[in-house]
Amino acid sequence: MNNFEHLPMDIQIERITELAYEALKQWDISPESIELIKYRENAVFKVLTQDGNQFALRLHRPGYHDDAELRSELQWISALENSGVDVPSVIPATNGQLLINAEVSSVPQARQADLFAWVNGDQLGSLEDGLEGDKAIVRENFLKIGEIAANLHNQACRWEMPDNFKRHSWDIEGLVGDHPFWGPFWELNSLTSEQQTLLIHAREQAKKDLLAFGKTAQNYSMIHADFVPENLLVEGDVVRLIDFDDAGFGWHMFEIATALYFIQHDPNFETAQNAL
Repeated sequence: MNNFEHLPMDIQIERITELAYEALKQWDISPESIELIKYRENAVFKVLTQDGNQFALRLHRPGYHDDAELRSELQWISALENSGVDVPSVIPATNGQLLINAEVSSVPQARQADLFAWVNGDQLGSLEDGLEGDKAIVRENFLKIGEIAANLHNQACRWEMPDNFKRHSWDIEGLVGDHPFWGPFWELNSLTSEQQTLLIHAREQAKKDLLAFGKTAQNYSMIHADFVPENLLVEGDVVRLIDFDDAGFGWHMFEIATALYFIQHDPNFETAQNAL
C-alpha cells in the first residue's frame, strides 16, 4: 500500500479509475463516463450512464472504517431518508448489499465501495473562500441548515438502531481523551513548547466542561459531524447534506460548532450563526 501511495498522482488516479469501473459491475452498471471529483480519504466518482442516470461511487481508503462501520453509516442514511430528511439515496448492489468489495491487480488490497444517487447543487462555499451569496441568502441557507440538523438529531434520538450497529464516538475520549479519534493533537511536531502547553491546558478544561455538560437522550445521539460548506449543496431554495463519512455518536452542540467553526472569519458569520 505504501508503494501505491507514493506513485505519481496521475498513475494513482488511472488505477483507482480502473477499480471504479470494476466495482460498478456489481451494480450492473456500464457507465458512459466516470469523473473523479474527490480523492482524499476516499475516492469519489461521478458516474453517468447511457440512459442519463447519475450516481456517486465512493471507494474507501483501506483501514479507515471496517465493513460493520460502513454498513452502519449506510443504514443510518437510509433511515434518515425514510424519515423525510433530504439525504443521498443509497443504491444497493445487484446482490442486495449496501456495501461491496472490489479489487483489480493494479491496486493493492481490495477497496470497499458504495453507491449513491447523484445530488445536484453547488457547494454552500469553501473553507478557503468562505460562503457564497449575500447576507439575505446566507440567512435563508442557514435557517435551512439548522432545520436539517434538528430533523437529523430528532430522527437519531427516536431511532431504534439495528443489531450490531457500529460507529465511532465524538465523546470525551474521541475528542480529547488519551487516544482521540484523529490522534494526539498535543504531540504534533510542529508545535512550540508554548503552544503544546496551551493545548494540554485546553484539553483538560474541555474534559471538565464536557463531563459537566453530560450525555442525555436530548443532547447526544448519532450526528453528521461535518457540516462544512463543501458538504452542503444548494440548488435554488433547497439545501441538501452529503458526505456522512465522519458520522458517529456525539453531542448535538458539536454539530453546531462544526457548522460554524470554519466560517467564523466570514463577513456574514454573525448572520449565519443567528440563523442556524
